[in-house]
Amino acid sequence: MNSALFLPLALLMDRLLGEPPRWHPLVGFGRLVKAVERLAYPAQAQSARQMRLRGAAAITLLLVPATLAAWLLVRPPPLQIVAPIVLLYLAVGAQSLAQHAEVVRKALADGDLALARERVGWIVSRDTSELDEAGVARAAIESVLENGSDAVFAALFWFLVLGAPGAVLYRLANTLDAMWGYKNARYLHFGWAAARFDDVLNYLPARLTAVTYLLLGHAADGWRCWRTQAPTWYSPNAGPVMTAGAGALGVSLGGGARYHGSWKERPPLGCGPTPTHEDIGRAVRLVKRGMWLWAGLSLTSAILIGAIHA
Repeated sequence: MNSALFLPLALLMDRLLGEPPRWHPLVGFGRLVKAVERLAYPAQAQSARQMRLRGAAAITLLLVPATLAAWLLVRPPPLQIVAPIVLLYLAVGAQSLAQHAEVVRKALADGDLALARERVGWIVSRDTSELDEAGVARAAIESVLENGSDAVFAALFWFLVLGAPGAVLYRLANTLDAMWGYKNARYLHFGWAAARFDDVLNYLPARLTAVTYLLLGHAADGWRCWRTQAPTWYSPNAGPVMTAGAGALGVSLGGGARYHGSWKERPPLGCGPTPTHEDIGRAVRLVKRGMWLWAGLSLTSAILIGAIHA
């Protein structure tokens, strides 16, 4: 019940303060990940099984102590209220996501395509140097929808289920997937455990995120897109999130994109017209409304449970 009460406070803290400008723990964790990778990654080629075992050992070394530290931090009575709120605030990136998307939206609205290309490149992994206005808007909206699930709703889900240690475990596991979860020669096997663990942790939150998008948008279109398009998408969790989100917004996303110099054909997502800069703002508002819906539901549940047990 405490987690449900703390959740709205952490979201309010994120709304008022945004991302810490300096000394963010995730930045320090990223440096630690690189150091562990240098130790764990073999100098000589090894079998796929050996590489997977090395990767699994590496994520265990990184995740277990951090999660245990979060569990110990929230136990002392003086910290039982403050520590969970602060830890969830650090795990949720809602305001940061909105700010990055707003810069792209404003650049497009002002006709500054060069700036829009540059800044959307900060939040997507595709090549952005040759995108037209629609391509920039499409990339930004896809990032908002997917990161809404990864950086917001999944962290909230695990906070409600396992408290602050759950949110910390999830956010660090998601960061590991972002760093090691590539299907290239270096990480195909070494990053296998990180990618699979992230898939497991995101399975339920991704689908709850998709339902949230449906509830707050064009539900019928979103459900039709989810049902027919999600199975064609290459990610089992991003598929429901992005198809439901695109349908809920009533825009067409997906399609081919260039990644690291290579063209990648991607299935279509959503339905409706090609997105514009205005749709970037609509996507951000969809995520924010969903976030506060979760906060309201969690708070209401906590109050009802407290009343029942009073």
